[in-house]
Amino acid sequence: MNISRKLGILVFLMVPAIIGGGILYAIFNNYVPVFIYEAVLLIFAGGFFST
Repeated sequence: MNISRKLGILVFLMVPAIIGGGILYAIFNNYVPVFIYEAVLLIFAGGFFST
């Protein structure tokens, strides 16, 4: 996988991280669910970059 494709996947995952983090904070009014959501996205992104 070339570097441009990896960067595209990273940009593709940044949008749900920003939007989803804001939505989770608005629902729970706490940062713990946001950190868990971000960690899951990081693991998902790591799965793409490991191949």
